[in-house]
Amino acid sequence: MCTCDSKKDIYFPLPATVSKVEPMTKLETFFSCRLDSGEELGHMPGQFVEVSIPGIGEAPISVSSSPTRRGSFEMVIRKVGNVSKALHELVAGDKIFVRGPFGTSFPVDGAMKGKDVIFICGGIGLVPVRSAIQYVLDNRGDYGRVIILFGAKTPRDRLFVEELDKWRHDKNVTLLQTVDRRDESWYGAEGVITTLLPLVKIDKDNTVAIICGPPIMYKFVVVVLLEAGLNENQIYLSLERHMKCGVGKCGHCQISNIYVCQDGPVFKFSDITDIEEAL
Repeated sequence: MCTCDSKKDIYFPLPATVSKVEPMTKLETFFSCRLDSGEELGHMPGQFVEVSIPGIGEAPISVSSSPTRRGSFEMVIRKVGNVSKALHELVAGDKIFVRGPFGTSFPVDGAMKGKDVIFICGGIGLVPVRSAIQYVLDNRGDYGRVIILFGAKTPRDRLFVEELDKWRHDKNVTLLQTVDRRDESWYGAEGVITTLLPLVKIDKDNTVAIICGPPIMYKFVVVVLLEAGLNENQIYLSLERHMKCGVGKCGHCQISNIYVCQDGPVFKFSDITDIEEAL
């Protein structure tokens, strides 16, 4: 079920102003924005918005900041098409238009509360999960252990490097990182993200796992978590792909009988185990 604000017109984009633009990698750029109305975006961790530039088009973009960080909302946008290329040309002070937020969210006020939480992020999968991590850290007393596992193709492909370093030095967080291919700057682990899982102790009865990354990653990570004793109800995945309109009208994101933009993008693994095309 969609958790977007029913008071908003889901078809009517609101103007917003870009307040900060910062390149993060060759393909990804960070944006901080504010709605011109002065209102908060009203999202929950894991949701997305439809971002448009008049005359160019519209694209679904994950919100990467927590609603606990008030006054603005943040996104990281990969340059992959006409809309994202146009967005990458924006500078502070430029205008965009935003619809949403749309979709389901990570259960930060539900199944995750009182539990150990393990965040498993591959590549740009850190973008939507960062919102949930910030939310948990801003309400630290409501959760048990916080474990963050992050993998990237190379050290230069890592996102939010300064924030990763901050989490690494936080005594209330366990952060492990790996890269597929090391370079001369990297002294950490090398290998796929599943090589990090045996390095952490998982309380199978008191842990919720949050996963987001390349589709190929999900199957292998889920297998390791199930072998560690977690059940399918303790695993949540973000399947942000094939989305277009955000409101279940265009059919681009349909997988069997579900619409990722409305029934997701966050799914409990037990709800999609019978849907072959989901993973």
